[in-house]
Amino acid sequence: MLLGYARVSTTDQDLALQLDALKAAGCERVFQETASGAKEDRPELARLLDHARKGDVLVVWKLDRLARSLKQLVLVLEDLGTRGIGFRCLAPAIDTTTPEGWLLYSITGAFAEFERAIIQQRTRAGLKAALARGRKGGRKNALSPEDIAKARAMLRDPTLSVAAVAATFGVSRMTIYKHVPEARRFAKAGA
Repeated sequence: MLLGYARVSTTDQDLALQLDALKAAGCERVFQETASGAKEDRPELARLLDHARKGDVLVVWKLDRLARSLKQLVLVLEDLGTRGIGFRCLAPAIDTTTPEGWLLYSITGAFAEFERAIIQQRTRAGLKAALARGRKGGRKNALSPEDIAKARAMLRDPTLSVAAVAATFGVSRMTIYKHVPEARRFAKAGA
């Protein structure tokens, strides 16, 4: 079954051109939507994808009607491919149910994988460079070494609970336990 998807971004745009093209292409059912292509939440597209079955073909007038980014397009096409659903774009002509269309889809997917690998490589290089400059990732410690020393001294006072010490520094009891492991010995019932 050929399933069409027509989308415009705003209510003052007209779906007529897309609907005519999709009907001329033989679509038996057309899902229509008014939503920005950049939005992840497109209810009619979700309904179409839920409705589509193995052997069906999703048809769009232009690629930008389905996705605004290569990443978004690749994700949808991968989902369709794994479910045995074909894809056809009318302008430019792309049809994953043909060998030529499948080749074009595969090349597009390879570029997307390459882009993801380059991003990961840059991230790792950036983290390594930051570490070499003495910067380490993650959240800054809630307590400085001086605060930890003060907390240890305060915990020796039998009238102070771990909760009271934590409140003094504006942290939780668990933070005190993390930085001052011996605090468990000083913990008072209900503290």
